[in-house]
Amino acid sequence: MSYELFIGDRSFSSWSMRGWLMFEKFGLPVRTQLVGLYSGTMKQDLAALTPARFVPVMRDSDGIVLGDSLAMAETLAERHPDAGLWPDDPAARALARWLVAEMHSGYTALRNDCPMQLLCQHRGFVAADGVLADLDRIQHLWALARDRHGTREPWLFGAYSLADVFFAPVAMRIAGYGLPVSPAARTYVDSHLTDDAVRRWRAMGLTKTYDPVPYTMDLPRDPWPGPATMPAHRTQDTNAENETCPYSGKPVTHFLELNGRVFGFCNAFCRDKTVADPAAWPEFMNIYQS
Repeated sequence: MSYELFIGDRSFSSWSMRGWLMFEKFGLPVRTQLVGLYSGTMKQDLAALTPARFVPVMRDSDGIVLGDSLAMAETLAERHPDAGLWPDDPAARALARWLVAEMHSGYTALRNDCPMQLLCQHRGFVAADGVLADLDRIQHLWALARDRHGTREPWLFGAYSLADVFFAPVAMRIAGYGLPVSPAARTYVDSHLTDDAVRRWRAMGLTKTYDPVPYTMDLPRDPWPGPATMPAHRTQDTNAENETCPYSGKPVTHFLELNGRVFGFCNAFCRDKTVADPAAWPEFMNIYQS
C-alpha cells in the first residue's frame, strides 16, 4: 500500500506536520502534494478529495481518501501493525491514545495565542494565563507518560510513537515563543528540535518565502533554537563534485557551496532544502563525507 499526502505550508501548518511525521518516522511510503493553504487555492486543490476541507488529507493506492490527522493515525496503525505507531504495551498504548486524543481536541489557548511557526523564536513573548494552564497540563501528561512508560530516552513511551508525532508541533510552539517549561519538558522539546525528521520538515519549509509572513508579531526575532546549521549557500559555480542529484539520481542543474566545495542537485527545491540544513539530509551527507 502506498499513499499520497496533501499538506499545507510546512513552516506554519501544524496538522500537516503531524500527517507527514506519521509516514516519515515509521517508514511508510508516501508522496506529498502541497495545497495552497495561504495562497487561497485550498478549496480548489482539495476539490478531488471530497469531503476534505482541511489538511492533511491522505489518499491510498486504492483511491480511498481520508482526512483528519487522528483518523489517519488510527487507520495507518490498523493497516501497518508492525510499524510500531502505538506502544506495544496495552497500558502504554491506552495512555498514548488518551494523550493524542486530548491534544487533538484541546489546548485552545496555546493554539490561538501561539500559532506554529518555524522561522524564528519570538523574544519577550508573554504567555497569557490560558496558555500557562495548557502548558501545565501538557507537562503533567508528558511527565506521567515518561514516569510510567518512558523506558528509553528521549520519547514519551520509550520508542517513538504517535504520541510524539502529535506533540511535535506543541514542542515547536514552545520553542518558537520561548514558552516557560520545566527542565524535563525542555529536554523533550530539544529532542524534537534535534530530530532529523523535524529538521528536514523545517528545511523544506524554508525553501518558500512569504510577504507578508503569516503570524508575525511586533517582537524581536531571535534565531530558531534548533541545532546550528552548516554554512551552505547557493552558487553559480557549476563545478560540482557530483554528477547526479543525491535525492533523485537525475543530472545536476542547481548548485550549492559548502566550505569551499560545490555540490549539484536536479532542481531548486532539492538544492534549497539542503542549503537550509545540510546535516539533516543523509543522502547529501553521504556525498559530503565521502
